[in-house]
Amino acid sequence: MQKILIIEDERDLADLLAFNLEREGFKTQVSYDGAEGLASAIHCQPDLVLLDLMMPGMPGTEVCKNIKKSERTCETPVIMLTAKGEEIDKVVGFEVGADDYVVKPFSTRELMLRVKAVIRRSRRETESRSTLKLGPLSIDVERHQVTVNGREVAFTGTEFKLLQTLARRIGRVQSRESLLRDVWGYHFVDDSRTVDTHITRLRTKMGVAGDLIKTVRGFGYKLEIHQD
Repeated sequence: MQKILIIEDERDLADLLAFNLEREGFKTQVSYDGAEGLASAIHCQPDLVLLDLMMPGMPGTEVCKNIKKSERTCETPVIMLTAKGEEIDKVVGFEVGADDYVVKPFSTRELMLRVKAVIRRSRRETESRSTLKLGPLSIDVERHQVTVNGREVAFTGTEFKLLQTLARRIGRVQSRESLLRDVWGYHFVDDSRTVDTHITRLRTKMGVAGDLIKTVRGFGYKLEIHQD
């Protein structure tokens, strides 16, 4: 389920947005403060952020700038919400990295359509990217080549596909069942030890980058970049 982070200091509006997004099938998290919202974005790595421009403390422009600067969230799409509709305000929003800009008051239906469109666009851009760079790890999708700190590491076709799948969903936990389906093409499998065996081999081959793959006990795995 895709997660939307709402950063909005008007509690009634934030709760209304959460209600409508959840009705559309999204999971939501709400922050009523800019600094708190930024921390939540970096920690939870949502699929999209709805961000109010005018907030006390840390304004939306600063929040957006920092979201786009962080290695964990630089690819996270941001839709800016604001009562300001002047062209210069939109320009500023896009300059700090916003992916879309919605002026209050807006129709709920229009916002839902924009959210879905931005997520689709972001997913297409991620999937079309030929090189994935994640800390010491670099994955050249077209060449099927992986390097760790500049040193090439050899993987089998299945190992490469498994690593690529985790990398494209960085920070998001993948169940063993979903990995079996997406990497191996299995749909009805009771024994998921195949995934565990391949994860162990991946970690061993990746050396110092192997601990980027985290085990989520009782569920599956995720690839996560360390934060200082």
